[in-house]
This record gives sequence, C-alpha cells and structure tokens, in this order.
Amino acid sequence: MSTKAPSQRQLRVGEEVRHALAALFERGDFRDPDLASARITVTEVRASPDLRHMTVFVTRLGGGDASVLLSALKRATPFLRSRVASAVRLKFAPDLVFRADTAIDQAARIEALLQSPGVARDLGPREE
Repeated sequence: MSTKAPSQRQLRVGEEVRHALAALFERGDFRDPDLASARITVTEVRASPDLRHMTVFVTRLGGGDASVLLSALKRATPFLRSRVASAVRLKFAPDLVFRADTAIDQAARIEALLQSPGVARDLGPREE
C-alpha cells in the first residue's frame, strides 16, 4: 500500500465522480428495490494514480444494514460505471468498488464516550 498523498488530479477526478454518483442516487432511477428505496450519500471517492480504479465510500441516510446496501451496489456496478463514464470525461471508464463509510458511526461512538459520566467528570473544571 502506498503512503504517498493523492495528486491534485486524483482528488479532482474523485470529486467529479462523487458528484456524478450523488446525482444518480438523488434521482433514484434504479430497478433494484434495495437501491430504489434507499437514501444513499457518497461521502468520498478515492482514485488510484492511473484513475482506472475508484473506491467509493457510501452511507445510508438514517442508518440501516450496510451489507444489503453494498450487495445492491455491487449488482448495480456495471450500470453505475457506464453512467459515470458518460458524466465524467476520462480515457477509461473507472472500475468502481463500494465500501461502507464508518466515519459517522465512529464519530457517534466517540461523542457517546465523551458524554459518559466518567469521562465528563475527568474533562470538567478542576477544583484546587
């Protein structure tokens, strides 16, 4: 795995792909009932250096089972790939891999820990 930071081009193309996918999910024109009824947010798209592979991080608004969402997205990947290829002008249509974004869940867990009585006591003003 490379520790090199993404280039400006990778970031720009990833953002364009994110916008294209977000527009598709907003319209919701899917035959798959798992996707048609889902409210999906694309939180981030990471592009490979050659721009042929994109990792798409998604979350379902309101929570829910991520495994059902990811399997539906995997089934719809060829359709989504063709739509992205027509919306974003690239030399090659990128391969899309969908992953659940757990950052929101982790932030909620940390917030709950910070609000717990033991931690709140330790973070409160000190009495000397």
